Amino acid sequence: MNRTLKNKTINTDQVLITLCESVCEILSKASGNDITYSAMVQKITKTCLRPDVSSFVLFDGGFNGLVVTNYTSDAALEIYQDYMRNMGMPESEISQSHMSDDVANVLGELTNQMVGDFTFKVREKLQTHITQSQPKMMTITKLVQISVDTAMDRPQMRRVTFSTATNKIFYLEFAMDKTEFIQLREFDAEENIDPDEILERSVKEMAEAKKTPIIEDEADDDFMASLGL
Repeated sequence: MNRTLKNKTINTDQVLITLCESVCEILSKASGNDITYSAMVQKITKTCLRPDVSSFVLFDGGFNGLVVTNYTSDAALEIYQDYMRNMGMPESEISQSHMSDDVANVLGELTNQMVGDFTFKVREKLQTHITQSQPKMMTITKLVQISVDTAMDRPQMRRVTFSTATNKIFYLEFAMDKTEFIQLREFDAEENIDPDEILERSVKEMAEAKKTPIIEDEADDDFMASLGL
């Protein structure tokens, strides 16, 4: 028999915690070192791509949103280099510049895994479905604002500070519809995804990607052009 639950709701900040957990789990597994996030979160009024290495992912479905990750050059290099070492790559094949295409490719794939893990947890915990776009990764020297007001219903925006194992800082900016999820009855959660399986699959996908030329979608080109990039 179904049992009605009272006053059990999940709001924007609780959804954000789920995303932060996905970021920490995937990056910690990838780098072999602990990635942590601050106990405090900032309310912000706009989302921006910031120097030195940035990415963004759009998602829609049960609710609309945007995830932006902004890495300093030091944080980007540390995560990338730790990941490559963790995968058994020799030092001679590991880039020393945050502007390397290899750094952008690795961080882009890790971003894809982080948001993918998040979307799975949304289906598991919130009983709704969202789909994500392919991450757009770029190295920039100036701040670029991304407007999301037209795509969301009363958007709420947050910024969270993350730290690497050696205290290098990077940031996550998050925007989503202002909404609450109210649990009406008990349900069984699906089996959790193993981050190790995600990383193993990503290594295979990256190897295949090197063999296949990347063809950018015209709509993506138009969007990037509109940002002046």
